[in-house]
Amino acid sequence: MSSKSKKKVKETLEEVTGEEVKIERVVDEEPIKEDSKQEEIKLDDPNKEEPKAPELSPLEEKDFQIAQLQKQLEEAKSFADECKMDMLRKQADIDNYRKRLVREKETHARFANEGIIKDLLDPLDNLDRAITSAELSKDFDTIHNGVKMVNDQLHTMLEKNWGLKKIACKGEEFDPELHEAYMMEQSEDYDKEVVVDELGAGYTLHDRVLRPAKVKVGKPL
Repeated sequence: MSSKSKKKVKETLEEVTGEEVKIERVVDEEPIKEDSKQEEIKLDDPNKEEPKAPELSPLEEKDFQIAQLQKQLEEAKSFADECKMDMLRKQADIDNYRKRLVREKETHARFANEGIIKDLLDPLDNLDRAITSAELSKDFDTIHNGVKMVNDQLHTMLEKNWGLKKIACKGEEFDPELHEAYMMEQSEDYDKEVVVDELGAGYTLHDRVLRPAKVKVGKPL
């Protein structure tokens, strides 16, 4: 503040207050300046265009395309190799599975009759004993009883364990599904077709006709 301004202010104050006023040194205060400037945060403008890649010359563009194609070709070759190896592995698995099935089928066919053969061992042993006993005794009744015992044992075992059953014949009504007529006779004694005699035994396996019985049929006049 200049001396003239100070003097004027002093006189004005003395007139207002009626007292002598002393004006001390006035220190002008300057506005505080911030030492550090706040950095302005700028948000990305969504409409701001990305910097464009430098344009390539036709030759450079061609080289770039060739490089891209070569990369795609290498990736395609790698994928094809993986597919080929996977196919070869699966083909090998299929071949091994087929071979295993063939072996299992052959083994099953070879031993399919194992059960029935084991069941026949006891009747065969009994038949051997009957033959040995008949040779020693030379007795017809002994031979007959031994053979009948083996025969009964065989039929019982086959029916119980394997479902083989003999078809009833003599005195039964003729059934073309179960009986096969080999001979025939007519008589007034018959009021329907009846099996008169059994010429050959027939069997069913689990209720399916395995072999029809050969029979003689009586027919009414």
